[in-house]
Amino acid sequence: MSTSNQKQIRSKVTDDGNIELSIAKIEIPIPKDDEVLIEVHASPINPSDLGLLISFAADLSSISISGSGEETVTKIKINPALISAMKSRLNQSMPVGNEGAGIIIDAGADVKNLIGKTVGLAGGSMYSQYRCVPAANCLVMEDGIIPSEAASSFVNPLTALAFVETMKMENHSAIVHTAAASNLGQMLVKICKNDEIPLVNIVRKKEQEDILNSLGANHICNINNPDFMKDLVSSLISTGATLGFDATGGGNNGELPSQILSAMEIAANKTAKEYSRYGSDTFKQVYIYGGLDQSPTILKRSYGMSWSLGGWLLTPMIGKIGMEKFHEMRLRVAREIKTTFASSYAKEISFEEMLQADIIKEYSKQATGKKYLVNPQKQ
Repeated sequence: MSTSNQKQIRSKVTDDGNIELSIAKIEIPIPKDDEVLIEVHASPINPSDLGLLISFAADLSSISISGSGEETVTKIKINPALISAMKSRLNQSMPVGNEGAGIIIDAGADVKNLIGKTVGLAGGSMYSQYRCVPAANCLVMEDGIIPSEAASSFVNPLTALAFVETMKMENHSAIVHTAAASNLGQMLVKICKNDEIPLVNIVRKKEQEDILNSLGANHICNINNPDFMKDLVSSLISTGATLGFDATGGGNNGELPSQILSAMEIAANKTAKEYSRYGSDTFKQVYIYGGLDQSPTILKRSYGMSWSLGGWLLTPMIGKIGMEKFHEMRLRVAREIKTTFASSYAKEISFEEMLQADIIKEYSKQATGKKYLVNPQKQ
C-alpha cells in the first residue's frame, strides 16, 4: 500500500441519535495487475445517494457544524421514531457515492493501456478522491469526454434503458413515467423518441412541460392542471401504455400510482367488447422505483382485478436482463453520453461545501434542475 493519503466523505449513525458527516483520510492503494487507479473528478448526488448520506430520517432543521475545512463535522438529528430502522448501521463510518467519473492515473501490469483514459464507474465510495477498482468495472469513454460529462453514466442511463427492457420482457408496448422532467426522465424521452416507443410523461410544473416540449415529447400531462385525468386517459388511449414507472412513491397527495392505474383501466374499457364486473382483462402494472414523496401511497381500487403495483430496482433487473444485453446497454451509454445520456447540474461543490448546512438543504430537495455534482479534487 502507498503511504499517500486521500480524502473521502463518510456518514455515520451515532449512539446519540445523529447522522454524522465527516471527511476521512485513508490510504491510496496501489493497483493490482488487473486494476486501475482513478482520480475522481465528478460524482453526482442522486436520490439513491441521499438514503445513505443523510437517510430518510434526518431532520434538516437540526443541522449543527463543528470544525472547518478538512476537519468539518456535520451532525443532523434523526427522527426518534425512525431510528430503530437504522440499527444495522449504528456507529459504522460508511463511505458514500454510487457513481462518478475520473481519469485513470495508474494501472496494473495487464491494463497499462488505460492510463489517461476518462472512465465512468459505479459501485460505491465515489465521494473519494481516488478509487482503485478492476479495470473491467470501468466504462471507458471516447476521447474528448471529460469527467463531468461522464459522471452520471450508470444510475440514470442504465435505469432508463432497463425501463425499456422491462417493457419488452413483460409484453407491454408503451410506458408512463412520473417526475418526467428529471435528468433520468429527459434521457427516457430521448431513448423512446430514438427507438420509436410511445411514452406518456407526467410532470407537475409548466416549466417542466417546457423542458419536455423542447425535447420533442408527444404526451405530457401536468398533475396540477384541472384536466389532468382527462389528459392522462387521452394519452393512454393514444399510446396503449399499460406499464408505469413512478419516481415519487406517492405524489399528488399519495394518489398518483393509483390514478395511473385508474386511467389505464378507463382507457382499456374504451375498447372493451363486453362488460365485466371484475373490470377489464387488460393487465396494468405500475412500478415504484423512487421515493421523492415520503407520504403514504394511497390506492383507490377503481381499476378492476387485473393490475399490480410493485417495487423496481435496477440491480435485480440487470440480473434478469443478462450480461450480454447489459454490456450492450453500457456501450450505448458510452457512445451517447453527450447526447441521449447528457446530464446537467445546478452546481459543482467540494467535500467541504458538501457538509455545509445551506448546501445540504439544497441538494436534499431533489428538485428538477437542482442536482449537485461533487468534485473531490476541488479545494
